[in-house]
Formats: sequence, C-alpha cells, structure tokens
Amino acid sequence: MGISYFCPHPTEKKILLMKKLLALALLSFSLVAHAQESEKKPKSPIGGRPNIPNDLNFEFGFNQLNSRPADLALDFFGSRTFNVSYQFPINLFGDNSGITLNPGFGIGSDKLKFKEDKNLFRSATLGAESSELREVTSVYGNNISIQTNNFAANYFEIPIDLRYHFNKNNYSKSFRVSVGGKVGFLYNAHSKIKYDSPTIGSVKIKNSENYGLEKLRYGVSVKAGSPGFYVWSTVYLNDMWQAGRGPFATEASQINFGLAISVF
Repeated sequence: MGISYFCPHPTEKKILLMKKLLALALLSFSLVAHAQESEKKPKSPIGGRPNIPNDLNFEFGFNQLNSRPADLALDFFGSRTFNVSYQFPINLFGDNSGITLNPGFGIGSDKLKFKEDKNLFRSATLGAESSELREVTSVYGNNISIQTNNFAANYFEIPIDLRYHFNKNNYSKSFRVSVGGKVGFLYNAHSKIKYDSPTIGSVKIKNSENYGLEKLRYGVSVKAGSPGFYVWSTVYLNDMWQAGRGPFATEASQINFGLAISVF
C-alpha cells in the first residue's frame, strides 16, 4: 500500500499565512498598549490641576458698602459674594515676556444681610425701582420668629486682567499678580424672608424686583497668587443704587474681597 501525502491548496496556504500574520499583529498591538499603560504619567501642576492655559475661577468672599450711612450697616459674615468666571490668556510682547491680557466672562452673586433684622422693601413714596430699609417685623408682624432674612443681587460680568507672571518660562508654575477691571449687568435682584408665625405657621417670601439698583456696575480688581489659588478684591467705582432711589437716598458703593481657586 502506498503512502499518500496531503498537500494544501495554494489558496489555503494564503489563508493560513494571513491568519498567522493577523495573530502576530494582534500580539504586537497588545504588547505596545500594555507598555504605554505601564509608563508613568507626568504630573500636572498644583496638585493635579490640568496644564491648560485658560482659567475657570471660583471666587468666594465678602462684600461691604462704602460711604454708607450708619443705619445701612451690614452683618459681615452674612454678606457674602460668589463669582464664577472663565478667562483666557493673550500673550503680550512675546511668549516669554511674562505679561498676558486675560479677558473673560462670568456671573457674580452678592448677598447683603442687614443688621437688626432689616431688609429692603419698595418705597411707598417713590414706587417702582426704589427701595427703603425697614425692620421685617414692622411689615409682617411683631410676633413672628425670623428664620431667614437676606437680599441678593446677581450680575452678568465681563472681567479683564493685565497679568504679570514671575516665572516667564512656565506660566503654569508661576506666582502672578494682576490688575484689571470688571463690568457687571444686573439681571436679578430679590429679597428672601422666612419666618414662623403663631397664627399662620411657616411663611416663605421671595420678592424679585429692581429695588432702585443701578443696572450697570464697574470697578477695579486686583489679584495675587498661584495658578491654582489666589486672593482678590474688587472696588466698584459707581454707586450701587440709582441717585435718590435707594435707602436713605444713599450713594453707597461696594467693596468685595476674598479667596479663589482655579480648576484649570
């Protein structure tokens, strides 16, 4: 009996060769991917802060009134401010000059808590777009127990900073100082009062109107710190209320200050 040998067809040889090449390619790809995952990733600055030139800022602080009458006193810790802004750098005088112009946009929210359980109400004599400062109990009853009592003004804002970076070769790791300006457009103002009454129970009141506030505000800002944290202050140059439309016909202006973080 003769011995027979199996000789694969040329087409089958090509298929077997392609399978081997495919298996080899998959193995090579797997080894490369594993090697890349094993590489140590570079650290980002400021304890994990991504190295992106733009800044998303969260500012926390307090606001006070300047040039105000004594009757318009604020509770310091109850009068808080919170700002969110996005700014991007524009290099001036070259990439390593250390100087950038940082325009942006954001939202500013200021709370005012008046002392002696007072708040703003529409003026009975001036009417719309006006306010007077009154004790809450004189409006809603002397026998109430006040739980919440504050006033808030909210603005769309356009900040712009002229910034100097001390480390001219690496702005992302540099201490920086800046001076700039900010323009805000009032989009909402409201008072919020919550009290308990022995006759009608718990009551929440939120009144939204202009209260005689200026619709536009503008000020000068200063900042100093690292890419991740900084201190800031804004001094507003115009009055908070329209002339003769605010409490006591005051010409008080705002001063805001506090701490901030930049997430990238």
